[in-house]
Order: sequence, then C-alpha cells, then structure tokens
Amino acid sequence: MVKIIAFANQKGGVGKTTTAINIGASLAAIKKRVLLVDLDSQGNAGTGLGFVRANHQQSAYGVIMGTANIADNILSTAVPGLHLLPSSQALAGLEIDLLGMENPEFRLRDALATISEHYDYILLDCPPALGYLTVNALTAANSLVIPLQCEFYALEGLTQLIDTISAVREKWNPSLEILGIVLTMYNKQYGLTRAVEDDVRNAFGDTVFKTVIPRNVRVSEAPSHGKPALFYDFKSPGAQAYLRVATEIIERTEGLQNVSE
Repeated sequence: MVKIIAFANQKGGVGKTTTAINIGASLAAIKKRVLLVDLDSQGNAGTGLGFVRANHQQSAYGVIMGTANIADNILSTAVPGLHLLPSSQALAGLEIDLLGMENPEFRLRDALATISEHYDYILLDCPPALGYLTVNALTAANSLVIPLQCEFYALEGLTQLIDTISAVREKWNPSLEILGIVLTMYNKQYGLTRAVEDDVRNAFGDTVFKTVIPRNVRVSEAPSHGKPALFYDFKSPGAQAYLRVATEIIERTEGLQNVSE
C-alpha cells in the first residue's frame, strides 16, 4: 500500500521543502518509487529539482480543480525513481477558486487515488499556511512529518498545527497520524538549539525523529544547482542526516501499516 506523507508547518523558513526534496531523493536512492507533490505556489520543490517553471505546463492546479489528468502532469526528475507533480502560481488563487465547489477538501485525495498504485511513497510539500491546500494534503495523507526549526517560536507554531490536525481528524481524515517531528537547521553549539530540542523531546517524546538535520552549507547550496543534497554532495553531513531520517520513516511507516492490518 502506498504511504502518503504530508510535510507541513504553517511557519515559513523551517526547511519544509528542503526536507521533502531530500527525503524523496533518499527514498528513491534506496529503490522506492516516489512522487513529490508541490503544493506551494512559490514552486521551490520544482526549482530544487532543477525545473524552470516557464519551461513546462504541468501543474497541480488543474489536477486539484478537476480540469486536468494527474498522470499527464507528472514529470520525471533527474533522480531515478523520483517523480514530481509541480506547482504553479495559479495555486496562489486556489483558495478562492475552490469556494462553492463540492467536497473541496477531498480534491487532492481523489486525484492521487488514480495513480497511487504506481508509487511506494507520495510526499506532499504543503505551503506555509493552514488553508485549503494544506487541508487537502492532510485529508489525503496517511501521516504527517513536521519539520521544526530549532528556534524560539518553534513550539508556538507547532501548537497551532496540532490544533489543525485535530480538526482534520474530526471532520475528514480520522486515520491521520503524526509520523514524526524532524528538527532542522540544528547547531549543537547554540544553547538555544539544545534548549528547543529538550523542550520538543520532553513534550513529544518518541514522536521526534532521533536524527536531527544540521545546519550545513552543502544542503543550502544544493537547490541553486537544482539537485537534492544527496546528489550534490553525498558525503556532506546534511545529506547523510536525510538518509538516516528516510530510514526512520521507512521503519515508522511499516509499523503504521502493520498496525492497520
């Protein structure tokens, strides 16, 4: 059964898209069939995989609106086994376009159902907001990964997201699980980083991934070259950390699947 994982945090700049790209590449590197869905109108997931938006017409917008076939809008990337359903600027207006439509929360879920058999993992890169696009992702997903930057306001934003998760469970997707919280931009030399980690681990226990993603210049450089960190500098600490998180994700998703069976 396909594992559909949303990567969400309504706070921007936490490494959400970077995490989605690099987890996707890491899963593909260990022979998993992966689709990355870019739901952010900024289109950074596509850019980080080497796509120039002006050079292709494919977009998640028409798929969600029901005017385009999802299979016709999926692009192959330079990473073997990793495909992309790209974003477009039209997604910025999707909140208004969905008003009055029947079952707007299920548009993405229904579209993904038509192609899910072709993938082991579908990763949903959500925008930094808790609107219809993020709700569509949470309604479609089996589970959720929350990238969390080690900074002062981290827990405040996390509380708001968890409230949204509870609402989605109650209204549309009772089986949605928090797969894990991944600490990003981690610098052990900073006392604040260690304090945030302690707070998050004390509050959420084993929900927090064992592996943290360090601040790493090679991870920061990789998107400008249109490559995941794994393919830009395999030996870099950031690339290796994402590989370890991908391993933890596989262990946890298999555990969730076994429970459901």
